[in-house]
Amino acid sequence: MPKIKSTARSPHVDMTPMVDLFTLLLTFFLLTATFIPMEPAQITIPNSISEKTVPDNNVMTIFIAPNKKVFFNYDNGKDTSYHYRANLLKAMGIQYKINFTPEEMKKFSGGGTFGMPMKDMQRWLDTKNPKEAEQMQTGIPMDSLDNQLAWWVRMARTVNPYAEVAIKADGDVAFPTIKKVLDLVQSNGVNRFNFITTYQKEEVGLKDLPK
Repeated sequence: MPKIKSTARSPHVDMTPMVDLFTLLLTFFLLTATFIPMEPAQITIPNSISEKTVPDNNVMTIFIAPNKKVFFNYDNGKDTSYHYRANLLKAMGIQYKINFTPEEMKKFSGGGTFGMPMKDMQRWLDTKNPKEAEQMQTGIPMDSLDNQLAWWVRMARTVNPYAEVAIKADGDVAFPTIKKVLDLVQSNGVNRFNFITTYQKEEVGLKDLPK
């Protein structure tokens, strides 16, 4: 009697549980992720061989764009119960006699880099049009008649005396513009600051070794 051969079957893996798990993880990351606001200017920072990292909290950052426009950012620090940005905007409002609403201060507290004259700040916070908001980013004035950048630095130090200063300047910005910002920072009692650069690894070859 001949043997009955069983039909050969290819192995089958049920992918349904894996797809369900992937969908759950994707949904979780989308709901909990914090999106970084877009910067108002494209800045190409120079290279350096320094390995020192800029602090990730308690820092105010001054951005210098290729067109010499200056922008400012200020983080809330690790203590989420105390919003440094909201208190900074309130202090600047007192200085320039502008009454910001709680909604405006809340929006500013959760925002990112900005750069416009104080007279346009409320309109920038209230606008719902992203293109209009982008057009208002004309840079913070820092001329001798109305040096608003100096007041931002001064008030930021008042709100948080432990805040460090970081300067992020485009590689094509002329040194006189950078020096003007450095003089402004030092005139407000800040003598230690960080320059933001990209790390460039330096490799030493045999020809570079001392003979």
